[in-house]
Amino acid sequence: MNPVIITAALTGPIATKADNPGLPVTPEEIAAAAAAACQAGASVAHIHLRDEHGRPTADLSIARRVLDLIREQSPILVQLSTGVGLDVPFEEREKLVELRPRMATLNPCTMSFSAGEFRNPPQGVRRLAGRMMELGVKAELEIYDSGHADFCNVLLQEGLLAEPLQFSIVMGVRGGMAATAENLLHTLRKLPPGAIWQAIAIGRGNLNLTAIAIAMGGNARTGLEDTLYLRKGELAPDNSALVKRLAGVCKSLEHPVATVSQAEELLSLSRGVSRN
Repeated sequence: MNPVIITAALTGPIATKADNPGLPVTPEEIAAAAAAACQAGASVAHIHLRDEHGRPTADLSIARRVLDLIREQSPILVQLSTGVGLDVPFEEREKLVELRPRMATLNPCTMSFSAGEFRNPPQGVRRLAGRMMELGVKAELEIYDSGHADFCNVLLQEGLLAEPLQFSIVMGVRGGMAATAENLLHTLRKLPPGAIWQAIAIGRGNLNLTAIAIAMGGNARTGLEDTLYLRKGELAPDNSALVKRLAGVCKSLEHPVATVSQAEELLSLSRGVSRN
């Protein structure tokens, strides 16, 4: 049984400090949150960037500052989001991989996303996938519906992805698949052999679907991007509290939690381009 890789999704593109005061938004807050999450059991930090007004940004100077601060404070592996935010153009978002993080998201398809549109044009996705391969940046394939997995298989056949593929199966976003065990099982059947995966359930289904995924042999993600609450009616004080809870679920299910070095090996991360 492989150890469970816990990813801490620290900020996300939507929530604000008005929603939860513990949400980290400045580079200093994000780096401190990553270090605390690592102490609590996370081996990967999923990073969204915010500007000085707290809005999603793909500003390279802010990204570089965040990466440097995380590297100084913690050994945690960084997974930089190229999703950024719905209002940030794809052409700006894709430039983030030029900073050569160990991992970055690759969102394969355009979709409705709550009241907005998440634009990922096919040729832009192909261009970004190819550039990530050139730079040695591991693609985290964020799929919000089972058809997104089909397009990832096309990218693999076109030589634009390197195995083992790493999937995040996102459920609970309006415009994507609902957070149900049935949808998780259906999507898993579409993944290529040997794929690494985790389930991401947004909102109410977060803990239950994540526990199901762990029991099935998947990895796990939590954090204030995915849920603002520790339990019903109680805001999570910070990301580390959510990570500690998830590490406890792993322990209860008798699944060991991966260390940073174990996660690095399990994810087949390139060592030659690391910034952190």
